[in-house]
Amino acid sequence: MTELLTAEQMRKIEQAAIDNGAVTGLELMERAGAGVVEAIVEEWPDLGQGAHRAIVLCGPGNNGGDGFVIARLLHGRGWDVEVFLYGNADRLPPDAKANCARWGKLGAVSPWDAFRVEETAADLVIDAVFGTGLTRPVPDEVGRELVKAAAKDKSKARVVAVDMPSGLCADSGKVVGGGDGAFSDLVVSFHSAKIGHYLNGSYQRCKSLVVKDIGLDHVPDESQVHIVDMGRHSHGDVSALSKRMVDHKYSHGHALILSGGFGKTGAARLAARGALRVGSGLVTLGVPGAAQMEVASQITALMLARVEDGDGLAEVLEDKRLNALCLGPGMGAERARDLVPVALTARHRPRVVLDADALTAYADAPEALFEMLHADCVLTPHGGEFARLFPDIANELNKKPSRGPAFSKVDATRKAAGRAGCVVLFKGPDTVIADPGGACSVNAAIYDREAPGLATAGTGDVLAGFISGLLARGMSAMQAAETAAWLHVEAARSFGPGLIAEDLPEELPRVFRALGL
Repeated sequence: MTELLTAEQMRKIEQAAIDNGAVTGLELMERAGAGVVEAIVEEWPDLGQGAHRAIVLCGPGNNGGDGFVIARLLHGRGWDVEVFLYGNADRLPPDAKANCARWGKLGAVSPWDAFRVEETAADLVIDAVFGTGLTRPVPDEVGRELVKAAAKDKSKARVVAVDMPSGLCADSGKVVGGGDGAFSDLVVSFHSAKIGHYLNGSYQRCKSLVVKDIGLDHVPDESQVHIVDMGRHSHGDVSALSKRMVDHKYSHGHALILSGGFGKTGAARLAARGALRVGSGLVTLGVPGAAQMEVASQITALMLARVEDGDGLAEVLEDKRLNALCLGPGMGAERARDLVPVALTARHRPRVVLDADALTAYADAPEALFEMLHADCVLTPHGGEFARLFPDIANELNKKPSRGPAFSKVDATRKAAGRAGCVVLFKGPDTVIADPGGACSVNAAIYDREAPGLATAGTGDVLAGFISGLLARGMSAMQAAETAAWLHVEAARSFGPGLIAEDLPEELPRVFRALGL
């Protein structure tokens, strides 16, 4: 299980280990510094050979203490190391002060005012100024120099951040105070990645993220956020995707995807193809009469049913074997307002995915939608749709924080799921998924899982289809949303450049084979 921690959760884990005598603060600091040096050599093997020059920038807290350890360890490898301190050495926390003194036996500690990137010729710059515990804006004189350190026209050095690039909130990924936040070529975190490493575009400031073990125990916490990871994350068990020899088509459910009218059926067809490829036993497109010929000429394995209006949908839903619905892609707001209430209040109550127009249709009256929703629903808004359904939450999310920890996309999605009473999948490169009970995960298409090809029309419709198909197969709403989001990114990565939405369902067999299915 891959956890993402808040700064407070990490502090509690460290303190618990210290309190029970498993480790001292100085030992943790030593392990952290050694982990950073190890990560540097792994990332850039050339720096592991011979002597080089490093600038280590230390701050007024324990992050600075890690910096002093790194300086000492690099010096021990024969490097020329220069250390600058922001703050007063006499006011450092005890462990940081001890490591400052240890470094002082090897080299000088220069005041921050003496540091100028333009005058520095170094192979490596260590940003150990402000780490995960940042609660206040980074002073301008610090922020400016850190930004310049990562600007390759100012410095040729490779920049390594200890825990977080200075200025970024570890809980949200936001720049605290709205000023300058640092950039880095490599971020080295400890024990577990932090939530802020994955949210709010912070990954655009961190080219690479490495997590180093420092010997701390796993401490279960129901409030922890998880990375969706098929094969390791408990909600992403790949065995749930397998089919057995004794199964027949109805064993894997029947999904109904509602389309728009003539000339507007493409999005629903993409969703339906996604539902079929992800393993729904049967998939039917529900279309108005005017679009029947259009859809019939485009489909083969998919089935077709006429759904003219709400009454027509109610009649179709009398078939108890229809156990999952998808409404929204290409549907149009008027048709959505007619069909959504029927889908959500059907007597046999199938599981429901609401996407696109099914969300926008309730922009003026989101409470009316929330009153109809139930726990077997999944909402899949992008940023604009989220803001229309949850304007107050979106406003809080979009505020520039003056202090940390800042309100994050995780906080926003959890709050939205609680209000809606169902699973909310808040889309983006940092997709966040939450249920009403507070369970939360992140499916991030960043770092080594970048999937830029998903930024094209129709990919969101396919995602809605994936979720619908997995709901039809019997997965819970949370499990279906997490698994579909993960498969969505993996299919994009597997296909590679040139991806269009139609390619995603067709790439799933390759992804399934790679999973050993």
